[in-house]
Amino acid sequence: MLREYQMIIGKDKLKVTFVCPPENLSGGNRVVAIYADQLTRRGCEVVVVTAKPTSLSLRERLRSLVGRRASLPRHLEKERSYYRNASFKVHRINHAGPINDADLPDADVLIATWWETAEWVWAASGSKGVKLHFMQDYETWGAGDGNVARVDASVALPIPKIVIAQWVADLLEKRWAQTPIALVPNSVETDLFFAPPRGKQSIPTVGFAYRTMRNKGCDIIVSAIERARKLQPNLRVMAFGLERPVSSIPLPRCTQYYFRIEDEKLRNVYAACDAWLFGTRVEGFGLPLLEAMACRTPVIGTPAGAASTLIRQGGGILVDLEDDAGMCTAILRVAMMADAEWRAMSDAAYGTAHTYTWCDAAEKFEAALRQAVAGEKSFLAP
Repeated sequence: MLREYQMIIGKDKLKVTFVCPPENLSGGNRVVAIYADQLTRRGCEVVVVTAKPTSLSLRERLRSLVGRRASLPRHLEKERSYYRNASFKVHRINHAGPINDADLPDADVLIATWWETAEWVWAASGSKGVKLHFMQDYETWGAGDGNVARVDASVALPIPKIVIAQWVADLLEKRWAQTPIALVPNSVETDLFFAPPRGKQSIPTVGFAYRTMRNKGCDIIVSAIERARKLQPNLRVMAFGLERPVSSIPLPRCTQYYFRIEDEKLRNVYAACDAWLFGTRVEGFGLPLLEAMACRTPVIGTPAGAASTLIRQGGGILVDLEDDAGMCTAILRVAMMADAEWRAMSDAAYGTAHTYTWCDAAEKFEAALRQAVAGEKSFLAP
């Protein structure tokens, strides 16, 4: 079927527009930037359009101060933007959303990347491209007070969807009777995240990504670590994050914390650990899973995002959601492993991270775009 679509439209340069929320250092924006770069390398003409950030309200500033919605200052967000020095065009509009026709170039494909941008894409005229929704999560957590119904309404829009994980596809089928046009799992930047083979350390070490958002489950991770230390007092802990630790979710004592660490140095944190902890309650995919695995670090994680699929390939231990006791048991199991057993798990993690590349993902992503364009052209043909 795909070959037939390609015969209809050939291999002409595809004009692609990604419609994005205000810039931030989220995993979702990182994935968009990777696809924009990969598609550009494949000969597509790509434009990323981002809305201007809105000013924080007093209430939002107070939330940030107490750690519920901590984030980088705006100037630092831009300084470390995933769109900085990009190979593709970036159009930062001079007003807050919604993004409208005047902000968008004419293109072949117009892609929403967040629930709110799906509303904007739906309202765009046909000249802006065939409409698609790149759905990386069910984003009720980012809807704000009272906006869950709007999220559901945006997902319900009859826009073809590309998803990143099986659970998102299943949700669409169950809740909205929609079948995605493609499921394209995320990959990992192996030029950034890598490590040579190693053995288990004499001092057991675990690490995690620190986040204050409840969905990320850091409270479960902290509790599991404190439990484990009662039986393994010398357990060493490392963590990184974009937020200052807060009293409601304190770091475990003596944690080596790396605040706003650069990606080029982050691999050293992953590689210094015997296990990476992933306690998330709700997740779209979970890029740190593959980043840790690419650095030969097994993952102890909950079945959120892509964790079930990835960990079941042998590179870690799957634990139940919100089960700090189960995570504690897994930490102690890794701490007591023989070196040969740990090396086998480390090799399995590394193998999992290297079974699928961003180049593979971009090929599937572009194929889905061309399929959508070909289908639209076929529908419009006399």
